[in-house]
Amino acid sequence: MSGYPRVLFKNRRPGETLFLDDYLAAGGYAGLRKALKTMTPAEVTATVKAAGLRGRGGAGFVTGLKWSFFPADQPGEKYLVCNGDEMEPGTYKDRQLLLADPHQLIEGMLIAAYALQAPVGYIFLRYAYEDCARNVERALGEARRAGFLGTNILGSGFSCELHLHRSAGRYILGEETALLNGLEGRRPNPRSKPPFPAQKGLFGKPTTVNNVETLANVPHIIVHGADWYQGLALTEKGAGTKLFGLSGHLNHTPCVELPLGVPLGEIISDHGGGVWQGRNFKACLPGGASTPFLTRAHWDLPMDFDTLAAAHSRLGTACVTVFDEGTCMVAATLNLNRFFQRESCGWCTPCRDGLAMVSWLLEKIESGRGTPDDIPMLQDQLRNISGRSFCALAEGAMGPVEALLRLFMDEVEDHVKKGRCPFN
Repeated sequence: MSGYPRVLFKNRRPGETLFLDDYLAAGGYAGLRKALKTMTPAEVTATVKAAGLRGRGGAGFVTGLKWSFFPADQPGEKYLVCNGDEMEPGTYKDRQLLLADPHQLIEGMLIAAYALQAPVGYIFLRYAYEDCARNVERALGEARRAGFLGTNILGSGFSCELHLHRSAGRYILGEETALLNGLEGRRPNPRSKPPFPAQKGLFGKPTTVNNVETLANVPHIIVHGADWYQGLALTEKGAGTKLFGLSGHLNHTPCVELPLGVPLGEIISDHGGGVWQGRNFKACLPGGASTPFLTRAHWDLPMDFDTLAAAHSRLGTACVTVFDEGTCMVAATLNLNRFFQRESCGWCTPCRDGLAMVSWLLEKIESGRGTPDDIPMLQDQLRNISGRSFCALAEGAMGPVEALLRLFMDEVEDHVKKGRCPFN
């Protein structure tokens, strides 16, 4: 457990934030210097792509591949946007990163902006993260005064300005095109794709959107190289480390940095201190509220993108929420679905009306008013919503519902047969 290398949290100090002087002393901005002085924008993109960095915001798309779609050679306005609108229940790792080391994000954004030849970037931050906003504002000021931000950075001829934007709230703003509408001062409905943001994004100009943790990895890849980054993971197809935020029925709920591919059981036992009150592990959400449940059968499962996909779940944000043996999984799923129902923008019928129907059916079953007909109706809603919503919000909401019906059908049927919740 203690032998794993730390990359994103290497400068983390309990209760402290690392600002410019200490960041420089720890090797900060070496990646930016290397990129600007010795690499072309295309070489930066190629290095990030070769490293195998995948998006840490939930989707897991290959970052360098995403950058390769961007028209870096096209003249005119172009934008880089950092998605820090971290509002999924159980997910808080970006906050921990910004509390510890905000310059890491700024350096990563500047390197990414250089690769994309984007002269302007925005950090779109969750409205409630006032402490993080203060850290980022201070770090931006320090970087600007030190010559890392602004005009002709480090004498390279590359200029870039970064701005902090505080979100007005709502979970839908985590969807990248809804976020762009929010930045423009519009109602945050998702946009139709195509055109994709790389062609027509913020203010109608080419835009790339990346997550906080994703961008914070970039300086380390540039300094140490693609092979080094791939070698950090414990699985053959994995690359890098991951911030795992623990919550739920555990003795300890830290945010820890571990290699991709670390077994689920090790995370829970060694870092979460095991299930609280001497109880047994029943299930978990492996990567935020929109990921399908895992059970004890997945205890030894390597936590990376591909193995979780093969297990009919997703790594998501890798923030693990644990449920003990006394948890009613119908009630847990209902609680999650109510959140997604409330946060729907109402733009499409499967999300606006479908999630309300799912909540109604789960409420009936949980309260003991369910009938045998409600279970096939719930299965119908799962089929009607999955893959048919305008954006990924409703699709994500169906993750726990699908896993409830696949893994815990006996509990659902028990509610109906007994006319009550068996766990009350």
